[in-house]
Order: sequence, then C-alpha cells, then structure tokens
Amino acid sequence: MRTDLDIIQQWITPESRVLDLACGDGTLLKNLKQHKQVEGYGLEIDPDKITHAIANGINVVETNLNKGLSQFPDNSFDVVVMTQALQVMRYPHLVLEEMLRIGKKCIVTFPNFGNWRARTSLFIHGRMPVTKQLTYQWYDTPNIHFCTVNDFEALCDEKKIRLIHKEFVAERIPDKHIKGIWPNLFSDTAVYLLSK
Repeated sequence: MRTDLDIIQQWITPESRVLDLACGDGTLLKNLKQHKQVEGYGLEIDPDKITHAIANGINVVETNLNKGLSQFPDNSFDVVVMTQALQVMRYPHLVLEEMLRIGKKCIVTFPNFGNWRARTSLFIHGRMPVTKQLTYQWYDTPNIHFCTVNDFEALCDEKKIRLIHKEFVAERIPDKHIKGIWPNLFSDTAVYLLSK
C-alpha cells in the first residue's frame, strides 16, 4: 500500500464512519474495513474504478465531486478522506469546505509541486516536471491546480481550517527531520488531518 495510505490508516479510529472521495479501486477502504472495522463508503467518477471497488467489497456511488456533496447532511461522517485528488478538483477550496461540513474531520493528501525535483526540472530543463507523483505530461494531465505545502497551509489559514496533524512522504529522503524542517522542498506527498 502507498505510504500516504498507511499514514491515513494510522489516523483513523476503529469503527469510524468514513467517506472516501475519489476512492479509486477502493484499496484504502478495503484495508480500513479489514484493520479498523470502519463503516466505509466511496465516491468515484470513473466507471472502471467503480467496478474494481465493488469487486473489493466497497459500497461506492458514481459521483462528480465538482458538483458538490449536497446529498449529505452536516456531520454525516467521522472522517472524510481524499487522497491524491484535490489537485484535479475545479474548486479545491470549496471541496475542502464541503468535506468539513459533512465530516467531523477530513484527511487530504496531494502531490507537493514545490518538491526539489519538480523545481529542478522546471529550472534546468524549462519544462513541466514528470515525476513518480506527477506522472502526466502538461497537455494530458488531469491535475489542474498544482499546489505546494506552503500554498495548502496558506489556504487552510485563510479558510480558518485547523491543522490537527501533518506528515510528509519523501521516498528518497529517509531522514524524517529533513522532511520536517523543509517539507515544502523535500516532500513528495503531503498528508493532512484537518478539522473546522
């Protein structure tokens, strides 16, 4: 399982009600159901991923998240999760607000565009970076809102979103202290636990 998903699994309390936005094939929810006995639901737009999620035993509904989450009342879930999808949302700030409306807490992960490899690629080669986390070319990417760790924290500050916990994944940098000192420069992926 991906490192960010392992971190999320550690943060989820057993028997929580969890909604996974852009749940993909349901890998995270499947693991949470097995190891944390959560009551989990997924939302996904891709029919092929929905088929895989259902095969994984996940309750999943086809939904376009850009149209909002109005079908859910306030505080419907203990935790609302979105992994590696915030950057593909048309209005990420509105999605975050909706996540915190329907969930007591939310967990978000995203690729850090401020990573040194992305910066180096842009600076030296003059081209948009293609990395393990940012695998598409500029012309075919679903990612429409690249952000950095600093950008995301500024958004949370502006929207009065509380940062409960954060961790950073840097596959090539094993020293946690370096990632903690300069996460905007060294982390590949950011993982945040948030509340109102």
